[in-house]
Amino acid sequence: MSDRGLGWVNWLPTLVLAGIVLAAWQAAIWLGDLPPILLPSPRAVLIAGWESRLELLRGAWVTGAAAVSGFFASLVIGTLVAAVMSQSKMLRLAMYPYVILLQTVPIVAIAPLLVIWSGYEFRTVVLVTLIISLFPIINSVTEGLLSIPADRFDLFRLYGASRWEVLFQLRVPSAVSNLMLGAKTSAGLAVIGAIVAEFFVGNGGANYSGLGTLMTGWQTLGRTAPLMAALCVSTLLGVIMFVSVQIVSTTILRRWMDTD
Repeated sequence: MSDRGLGWVNWLPTLVLAGIVLAAWQAAIWLGDLPPILLPSPRAVLIAGWESRLELLRGAWVTGAAAVSGFFASLVIGTLVAAVMSQSKMLRLAMYPYVILLQTVPIVAIAPLLVIWSGYEFRTVVLVTLIISLFPIINSVTEGLLSIPADRFDLFRLYGASRWEVLFQLRVPSAVSNLMLGAKTSAGLAVIGAIVAEFFVGNGGANYSGLGTLMTGWQTLGRTAPLMAALCVSTLLGVIMFVSVQIVSTTILRRWMDTD
């Protein structure tokens, strides 16, 4: 069997599960006699999505731009913070509690404050996205920078390598795979952060049309079908982000290994 045929076989369980979920969804509506405002049918969601396709496409573009911007900002800032933390145990002890705060403080508690401080603007959404995406990068890259074989570190010291030479010639190459791992985690979180921020940015009456803003408006109007269509588009956007980073990560790691 060709590789293409095997690819379809690998996707078969996912497609079967999707069919089961859709069937159970429709059955729940029939058996429970549920009103459309509570649970619209899959067909109603599909129709609502098509009728609102221009709004959804525009919202996906805005949300995607914010998610990508915050994600790339987290890559740069997270890597720099990890590089600083890797240089000294004292720095790690001083900085790590604040890094943990990025993960433990609920983003829904931070977002309203950031909206007050930064305004009902695109930059606020990017800032929230950055905060929620930052921890996996810092944590993964720091671990990679510190996880170097003792014998190689001793060899560098034996030849009188400077701190910068150790960082860029030994620690950074060892942390590439960790960076890719952290990036895959952050990619999905970036979409979540963007949509959560849009819930608050949209409430300010600003001229902002992200998916989170659309979902808030449709929820207020009781339009459940387009709301669920927006949820599906948001999920698809997260999947696209993750798969894109996965492809880039695989390509980079393969070339990195070939170079080594």
